[in-house]
Amino acid sequence: MEGQVSVGTAQVEGRCVVAQKETQNLTDEIVEMIANIGIQYSDLTIAEEVGAGDIEERLKELEKKILLCDADKLPIQERVLPQVSEYLKDVNEVWELGEVLRLLCLSNEDEKHNELLNLAEITLQTAMERLEDEFVQLLTQCCKPLEPDSMSLHSVEEDSMDNFSNSSFDEESVEAMSHGDTARESANVVIDLINHGLISDITAIANLMCLCNYEKECCQAYVIVRKDAVEECLSVLQIDGFSIDEVLKMGWNVLHRTIDKWKQAMQVFVRVCLARERHLCDLVFEELPGSIREPCFVDISNGSILQLLSIGMAIALVPPKPEKLFQILNTYEVLSDLLVDMEHFLPEDYGSGILTECHEVLLRLKESVSGTVEEFKYNIQSSMSDAAFPGGGVHHLTKYVMNYIKALSAYGETLGLVLEGQQGTDQSSVMEDGDRETSLNQSPLAWHLESVTKILEANLTQKSQLYNDVSLQSIFMMNNVCYMVDKVKQSDLRSFFGDEWIRAHIVMFRKHARDYERASWTCVLSFLKEEGIRRTSSRNPSSTVLKDRFRGFNHAFEEVYKAQTAWSVPNAGLRDDLRISVSTKLIQAYRIFESRYAGYLDGERHREKYIKYSPDELEENLLDLFAGSPRSLPSQRR
Repeated sequence: MEGQVSVGTAQVEGRCVVAQKETQNLTDEIVEMIANIGIQYSDLTIAEEVGAGDIEERLKELEKKILLCDADKLPIQERVLPQVSEYLKDVNEVWELGEVLRLLCLSNEDEKHNELLNLAEITLQTAMERLEDEFVQLLTQCCKPLEPDSMSLHSVEEDSMDNFSNSSFDEESVEAMSHGDTARESANVVIDLINHGLISDITAIANLMCLCNYEKECCQAYVIVRKDAVEECLSVLQIDGFSIDEVLKMGWNVLHRTIDKWKQAMQVFVRVCLARERHLCDLVFEELPGSIREPCFVDISNGSILQLLSIGMAIALVPPKPEKLFQILNTYEVLSDLLVDMEHFLPEDYGSGILTECHEVLLRLKESVSGTVEEFKYNIQSSMSDAAFPGGGVHHLTKYVMNYIKALSAYGETLGLVLEGQQGTDQSSVMEDGDRETSLNQSPLAWHLESVTKILEANLTQKSQLYNDVSLQSIFMMNNVCYMVDKVKQSDLRSFFGDEWIRAHIVMFRKHARDYERASWTCVLSFLKEEGIRRTSSRNPSSTVLKDRFRGFNHAFEEVYKAQTAWSVPNAGLRDDLRISVSTKLIQAYRIFESRYAGYLDGERHREKYIKYSPDELEENLLDLFAGSPRSLPSQRR
């Protein structure tokens, strides 16, 4: 059957041309065609000897069989296989008889041939109408329905919104936010939704309809049925069409859910629905020219793809807000990855419109990412405070910025592509000429991340000026720079900033630590100096001077203790190092001073009055510093 059905259209057209130009060769060609359809005229040598009666007899026999089948409403595919094959063979034979009669009509003006040709065409049209109905029926049954549960299309509304919906970006929310949630790490879904048992019949009908010059009806029927199936996919995926204005008016939570649904739907639509339709189209029209196959696939998928891309375009046009950047990046990654699939599915000659629109959405998303990064920098630079941050600890802005860029580092490859060529374009006042000169030696993301930290450092310097206590200014800067270093060292940020940046900033926060010690403890240690204690006329120190020194030390230490127990150094290692450094300098000096001069105070009573602390007590009290809870030393004497 397949050999009979697959007679090429080009072959038929060629015969017609020969018939028109070289009528003297018609005899052999007609005899050959009649032999092909099973009518034996071995004794014929010229066209005039071809009996119209034999053709009429065979044609009426075929007409009767086709009309009988048409009256029987039992679908062709429910018949036994030999009956299906026989029906298609009969239809094919009617077409070939019609072609023979058409050639005969060209060679003479026999009215009988014209009548038989008309009968062949009517019979063929009847068969084509029935085949078209069967074609539609088979196409509606050839694919299994898309099941949401099998696609893991759970309700996005059940997902936590905390990862992106606020601007706190504390450690917990960033750790919970995994880049693996994006499509970049999602496996390609490979699900065969085609009922391959029906494909042979569908293909045979398509081949026969196109062979009989009914390719327009075949393609229209195919597109209508499969386009409905594609639109049903969108319905199952619960994707509604949104205008750009509607998306722009959405609150963040609604927009977040919309983007999540769009990302999931886009992946399933392209990698399941579209892949299914591409495969089905290739199977059905495998033996037919691409000029028939490719427009069908594009017509089926065009509307739904453009509907999804319009939502992507609306997402790209959302005003830039830092908390939305990750969703924009996810959207970009999803579409960028799926573009590869769509380029594979869509032929360049027929699908260029869809691919052009896809590239346009990606361009808009890139612009949105770039604009959001600049908005993020501006927000850091313009973040002002009216009051000093309590306790000199790590400012909320520092945590937000460092955890934000830590999360950004997971998108290093994507941001590298999006931000390509934008190094050195930062117009921030904190960027120096040297920074712009070295930008060409850095990756795009590395340069932008370092630009962010420079802006943050400048902002922190301004915030530190809100403290009246110079030593607390140093504590504040030390804490925040140390936090920045820790975030870089303990994450993927290290690969962008490099060891040189880390070393430079370790030096920076250690300098702030030394500045703190100098500003806080120089005054306290001054009471333990040798200068001005001994009288010039006596070898013994002045009791009055010693009393003033011990009294002044006690008061200075207690003031520092009261203030700095309320200060905060969150980093345990840094806090211990700072306590040890202070203790080493203070306790050693105090121990020497006490052992050398305590005996010169008048009597035991004066010693108890002025020497309130032993070296061990001082050392123990120093352990209370930087705990973030204000405390006072007991007033009783030792």
